[in-house]
Amino acid sequence: MRLEVQQYLYEQQPELRQFIRQHPNWYRKLSRDPSQISLLEKEANQFYGRTFPQRVEKMQESLGLIMMVMEMLKMGQNT
Repeated sequence: MRLEVQQYLYEQQPELRQFIRQHPNWYRKLSRDPSQISLLEKEANQFYGRTFPQRVEKMQESLGLIMMVMEMLKMGQNT
């Protein structure tokens, strides 16, 4: 892997470095074409659940859980 890509991963994006360790095919891809780093970042964000749809889904799940707890509390007060 090229030195500038290694420096970027070690200094600025240690989480991407961990992602590459879990997905070793990226070593080969980045060695051949370092411009694919943006594609690596997109794939890592999707893997870690940081895309907008994944965040919305996570928020909806949390909101659903809160609503369920509120309904349970409301039912507990009625008895």
